[in-house]
Amino acid sequence: MKILVTGATGYIGKRLIPLLVNDDHHVVCAVRDKLRADKGYAEEDLIDVIEVDFLKPETLHNIPEDIDVAFYLIHSMSNSSTDFESLEERCAINFKTQLEKTKVKQVIYLSGITNEENLSKHLQSRKNVEDMLKSDAYGLTIFKAGIIVGSGSSSFEIIRDLVEKLPFMIAPKWLNTKTQPLAVRDVLTFLHRSADRQDLYNKSFDVFGPEVLTYKQMLLKFAEVRGLKRYILTVPVMTPKLSSYWLYFVTSTSYKLASTLVDSMGVQIIGKSSNINQLLNVQPKSYKEAVALAFEKIEQNSIVSSWKDSMISSGRLKNNLHKYINVPKFGCFKDYKERPVKDAKKTIDRIWSIGGTTGWYYGTILWRIRGYIDKLFGGIGLRRGRTSPTELDAGDALDFWRVIFADKTQQKLLLYAEMRLPGEAWLEFKIEDGLLKQTATFRPRGLLGRLYWYSVLPFHGFIFKGMINKLVKI
Repeated sequence: MKILVTGATGYIGKRLIPLLVNDDHHVVCAVRDKLRADKGYAEEDLIDVIEVDFLKPETLHNIPEDIDVAFYLIHSMSNSSTDFESLEERCAINFKTQLEKTKVKQVIYLSGITNEENLSKHLQSRKNVEDMLKSDAYGLTIFKAGIIVGSGSSSFEIIRDLVEKLPFMIAPKWLNTKTQPLAVRDVLTFLHRSADRQDLYNKSFDVFGPEVLTYKQMLLKFAEVRGLKRYILTVPVMTPKLSSYWLYFVTSTSYKLASTLVDSMGVQIIGKSSNINQLLNVQPKSYKEAVALAFEKIEQNSIVSSWKDSMISSGRLKNNLHKYINVPKFGCFKDYKERPVKDAKKTIDRIWSIGGTTGWYYGTILWRIRGYIDKLFGGIGLRRGRTSPTELDAGDALDFWRVIFADKTQQKLLLYAEMRLPGEAWLEFKIEDGLLKQTATFRPRGLLGRLYWYSVLPFHGFIFKGMINKLVKI
């Protein structure tokens, strides 16, 4: 079959595509920016990558007409727009309008469990999208999941931060809200086994794990898996805003995403039983099993996708990486250094391992201080780290940077700063003519931007010098 996957660079989409290819399906990956698509797709005969932005109807003609099945995996969990509901509605309407012009037989949508009367704004938006995707032209299959547990998922990483950093927690009362966490492996099994299943057309299913747990119980069970003893006291006086700040300062999440999660976590997420487990032969894993499996992936350095690499974790960057790939030359301040390279492979490997737990090779304490300052002023700080300790691709998060271009064959890495700055900043590493060329570029915004550059210039002198010396050292 020919299957369209929207949200192909997202947390679920990146994991679903290999499963569909393994079933010998021809997969069409719809992305807003081809730079963010997995490089391995270009070498796979069963994968096509197309650029489509469902907020821009003029791009929809790129969708082929001979589609059999389509997965709708587009969400805007932490979209900064106050009008995100209308954006999601426009995406759904444009998707439906275009798909009705194709030969598609089935559309599969991953939504959220929406069985409560008082829903959060994002869950209500999911429910609205379900209604908008319904059509007489194709069969619609809806899977409604609760908390998804897997390496790299936002809920998993936030719980991990809380459990591993805080032996004792004074937590908000929403930790007593009940939910039914579901392993990401089970979510993927539901999705890929449902393709071309006519008995699932025009039906909706809640999918959930075998346990009803409060968020407090999830934290404590997570601690058990990690062999940690944790104590949690819930208090009724913590407002949603204070709760959001609590998550923001303790975990790697952004404030906007923290606010969204707090809004959603106040809503009980209990699924309605159905026969979907029997229909698709899925036996959902327990919460502790899901956590243990996630850590297996982490320990093997084989995390396929992470919420941190999604643009929802971005503090500044918009979706199109092409906009930032050409570093400006005029009206900018630059710090340029070069050194002879004696072992290009070793230098490239060091560059590709920069940041995260490896650090920045020189003046690490100063990089951390800069991260704390950024976090204090509402930025993302250094807590995102990086998904893989040794591999980088365009679109990946790297501490408070975003990877714009990464190509080992061209021996070039380009980063764009997502920290809070009175301007824009790029950091480029490139080996050319036997030299490592390291360039920090800053385009100031107004007088404040210029004052900022001169205030940090003394630190640049030895930080960037020390870093390039470490990168080329034999």
